[in-house]
Amino acid sequence: MSAPEMPTVDLERVVRRPPPAPSKLVAAGLLFAVFAFAVWSLSEIGFTAEAFTESADKVGPFLDRMLPLEFPPAAELWRSIGVTLGVVLCGTVLSALLSLPIAYVSARNTSPAPWLVPIGRAIGVVARAVPDVVLAMLFVLLFTLGSLPGILAIALHSIGMISKLFADAIEQIDEGPRQAIRATGASRAQEFWSGVFPQVLPSWIATTLHRSDINLRGSVLLGYAGIIGLGYDLRIALESLNYHSAMAFALVIFSLCVLFEIVSTVIRAQLLGAAPTGRSLGSRIARRLPRPAGTGTSLAGPAEGDRAAAVRAAMRRPWNGDRVKSTAALVATVVVVVAAVIGSEAKWLDLFSFWGQIPFLVERTWPPSIEPRTWTNVFDALLVTLEIAAAATLISAVLSLIIGPLAARNAAPNGVVRAVARLFLLIIRSIPELILAIVLIIITGLGPQAGTIALAVVGVGLLGKLIADSLEEAALGPQVAVRSVGATRTQVFFSSTARLSVPAFVGHTLYLFDSNIRSATVLGIVAAGGIGYYLVDATRVSRYDQVTAFVIILVAVVLVIEAISAVIRRALR
Repeated sequence: MSAPEMPTVDLERVVRRPPPAPSKLVAAGLLFAVFAFAVWSLSEIGFTAEAFTESADKVGPFLDRMLPLEFPPAAELWRSIGVTLGVVLCGTVLSALLSLPIAYVSARNTSPAPWLVPIGRAIGVVARAVPDVVLAMLFVLLFTLGSLPGILAIALHSIGMISKLFADAIEQIDEGPRQAIRATGASRAQEFWSGVFPQVLPSWIATTLHRSDINLRGSVLLGYAGIIGLGYDLRIALESLNYHSAMAFALVIFSLCVLFEIVSTVIRAQLLGAAPTGRSLGSRIARRLPRPAGTGTSLAGPAEGDRAAAVRAAMRRPWNGDRVKSTAALVATVVVVVAAVIGSEAKWLDLFSFWGQIPFLVERTWPPSIEPRTWTNVFDALLVTLEIAAAATLISAVLSLIIGPLAARNAAPNGVVRAVARLFLLIIRSIPELILAIVLIIITGLGPQAGTIALAVVGVGLLGKLIADSLEEAALGPQVAVRSVGATRTQVFFSSTARLSVPAFVGHTLYLFDSNIRSATVLGIVAAGGIGYYLVDATRVSRYDQVTAFVIILVAVVLVIEAISAVIRRALR
């Protein structure tokens, strides 16, 4: 009996990869176009060795004009610090509260109607697109001068970030608890507050604290809209060419940003009951502090015989140490919010009397107009803004690819290098872009180069940290598999760890580009160029119809950039 004939295998067909999907080809083309535009922008802005040499020669005279630092009297300084912190905290808390209903309708699994989802998401996009300093300039027309316009500007602008991240967290919840509550005949409100909100509360708190850190750095800009605080003091010192006082205020703002980041890390650890794994100063402090017992997670549920006892204990919670600590934390939060409301020195009664000014505001802002400028002028200015953002993002990406791995636990040569890299990223991440741009403009002169360098330096702090976190969160399986065949540490990094982190790196870089467009716009305040200069100039001469036109253009540009980013990120999943 002859052996059965073996089927033939087309090895070429097996080895040959399937053609890439059309969506991936489109995403690759868009990504290449963005990269090419960034390279072209870097050449157009005009970075040359001669320019850097001439700027280096001006550092000495600048230091002579800056030193010694001149601080104001302690009472005045502490008042400015209190007002600044009050404005930031009040605006962030108000934004967190306003973001709840927007996130509720923006999430697909909680929205009352499908057509409300794009509306909620659009509100967030528009809020993110309009800089808070522009909102503050408009609110100054409705309210008396003070801190209230700054609080409302921070609140409305922050809705864009908080509502988006909160809605994303809602869409990722475990539907089990919610379905169980629905089975008891609960209403939609009961489903949300009992089955959804407890799951996303940690994310809501963490996002709010992170946003407050961003708002503190951005509060410097509000001084240019007449909002009292450290930013306003810095503006007055710069306009009077008193660099001794200006740099003193800049140092105070920088120190506050670093301290706020540390305190934010500690608060997140204490409120969320999770020990941070990072090596930053805030993480180290948080790990040394006692945490409430029972905050660790367990995969196994309570034993069958213990469930009734657990329910009875939950209904009659004793006043033990954990309950005292949680109650004290709640009371402390209320005290801080009340202190912020008082310390902000806001004229809250203006919220009930500004309605009569709305027709006046509408008359000043509508219809939009760009006259006496031409569309050619506007598009040229917009192109400069995009060039600054793209060039800064490219520089940040290149430098972050060097510094980011040094700050990752699974890529750094040793713990000392990682700690130094993390500290370096923390320091430059805490520098407000406006302060750095002002210093560079004083040294290098007016122009887009100063704004580009400022955004690039601060961008390294953010993107480098995100890259380090992405490398540390890379799946361990492929790394262990490569290491098991005798690969070196370098081979494991390039063949496994780095490759797994490429989608995250692309996504973070696109996010930085989107953020840099808004930042490049507001840097026009200090004559860094671009459409932001037109925007501020229109505000100074009270041409608010021009402000409306420029804001509409910015919103349209941000929508296009976000659409491109969404296509690329979706293809990389």
